[in-house]
Amino acid sequence: MDTRTVKIPGPDHPITVEPARTRVVVKAGGRVVADTRRALTLREASYPAVFYIPREDADMSLLSRTEHKSWCPYKGEASYYSITPGGAQAVNAIWSYETPHEAVSAIKDHLAFYPDRVDAIETSD
Repeated sequence: MDTRTVKIPGPDHPITVEPARTRVVVKAGGRVVADTRRALTLREASYPAVFYIPREDADMSLLSRTEHKSWCPYKGEASYYSITPGGAQAVNAIWSYETPHEAVSAIKDHLAFYPDRVDAIETSD
């Protein structure tokens, strides 16, 4: 993993991507969905920071890809996953940029979780 901090220029919409330097555990439906010490933290404009977790550190057997897509002019097209044991709250709970724009290429093959669609996103040293 590239451990450099990536800063995207632009005073109107700054984005940074850097190693999280913490353990991140995501739980949903009473199960651990992801557990990593290799997360990236993406900070974008005035939005809350988001952890991007490598797919290798997620239990992909608990996830189901959906047809939902969205577009971000700064990152590209996002694909979505639901968490199988997570119930209705976990529908489209995860997004991933499979072919992100070059400026944020570090988030390729990573997953991001909506905090209100999982039981918890916990951090620890």
